[in-house]
Amino acid sequence: MKDMSKPLAQYSAPINLPTNSPIRAAVTASADYPFTHVEATVKLDQNESSEDFPEELKALALQRMTQQAWNRYPDLHADSLRDAIAAYEKWPADGIVVTTGSNVLIALLTQLSGIGRRVVTVAPNFALYALGARLLDVDLSEVALRPDFSLDVAALVAVIRQRAGGVVYLPQPHAPTGTLAAQQDLSEILRASSDWLTVIDEAYYQFSAADSTTLARQFPNTVLLRTFSKAWGLAGLRLGYALTTPDIARQLQKLVPPFAVSTMQTAVAQVALENPGYVIERVKRVICERERIVKALDTHPTWRAHPSAANFILIRTPDAAQAYAQLLRHGVLVRRQDSLPGLAGCIRVTIGSKDENDAFLRAAWAT
Repeated sequence: MKDMSKPLAQYSAPINLPTNSPIRAAVTASADYPFTHVEATVKLDQNESSEDFPEELKALALQRMTQQAWNRYPDLHADSLRDAIAAYEKWPADGIVVTTGSNVLIALLTQLSGIGRRVVTVAPNFALYALGARLLDVDLSEVALRPDFSLDVAALVAVIRQRAGGVVYLPQPHAPTGTLAAQQDLSEILRASSDWLTVIDEAYYQFSAADSTTLARQFPNTVLLRTFSKAWGLAGLRLGYALTTPDIARQLQKLVPPFAVSTMQTAVAQVALENPGYVIERVKRVICERERIVKALDTHPTWRAHPSAANFILIRTPDAAQAYAQLLRHGVLVRRQDSLPGLAGCIRVTIGSKDENDAFLRAAWAT
C-alpha cells in the first residue's frame, strides 16, 4: 500500500525533462491528476455510487449489445444516444454533445473558448478545471470562495470584467465542499459574463434541489455538464454530456473525435435512460444517509461536517493526515483535501451503503 499520509499534491509533482524536450513546456510544468489508488474494505474516496447498475438492466444492455454489429463504427456523434438524452432531459437534440465522460468535455470547452484567452474558476475546486487550463497554457484566475464556501460574486465579476472572453467554470453543487450556490448569485455572474462561455458543472445535481436548465435557457452562452458516473451508478461506463445552444453545440462537436462513443456505451446508457426509476430511489437513499451521517457527526468531539447538497460530505478535522490514517486502519478509505486552499484539516467522505456508512462512523470514533 502506498503511503497516503501526505497531501495528494506531493504525489503529482511535474516531471523535469531536458531543455530540448519535444513536449510542450506547459505540459511538463503541470502536475499529474491528484489521485493514487489505495485498497481498502470500505471505499468512500471517489464519490461513486455504492450500488452497481441493476442486474436486470445489465442483462438488457448486454442483450442489446449482442444485437449490434461490432464490426461497424458507431454513430458519428452518438446520434441515437443524443436523441435519448434529449427525450429524457426535454432538451433539443442539436444542443447536446456526448463524450466519454464530462472530464473530456472540460478539456474540450477550454480548447473551444479558453486558448489565447482566459479561464476563471473558484478555489478550492475540482482539479481538472485548473489542470486543463495549465496544460493548454491558458491564463488562469482562481477566485477564493468565502469562508462559508459561498461564491464571492463581486470578486468573480471583477475578474471577469478585467478582460473580455474565455471560460468560467462553476460547479453546482460545488466539489469538494458540497455547497449549493444561490440561483441569484449564478444569475449575476451569468449577466456579467455575456461575452464568456460559462460552464455550470452539474455532476451532482440529482442529490440537490438544483437544476440550472432555466438559467441555461435564459443565458445562451451557458453550458451545463452532466454525467452518468454519479447518480446513475455508471462510473465505469465513462459517459457525460453537455446541454447548451445548438450553435455552441455545433462548434463544440468539432472538437470531439468522430465515432468517440462506442456501440457498447450507447446500449448501456439507452437502457439506463429508459429505466430512470432506479436512480430516483437511490438518490433518496443517499440523501437520507447523508443527513444521518451529518447528524451523527454533530456529536463528534473534534470533527465538524459541512452541510452538503451532493453525495459526499466535507469534514474538517484537527489533522487530516491523522484522521485519514485512523479511518484507513479500520478499513475505511476517504479522500484528503487539506492540500487545497481553505481546507486545512479537511477530508471528503462519499456517502456509501448503510453498512459502509456505519463502518465509517465506527472508525470516526475509534482510536
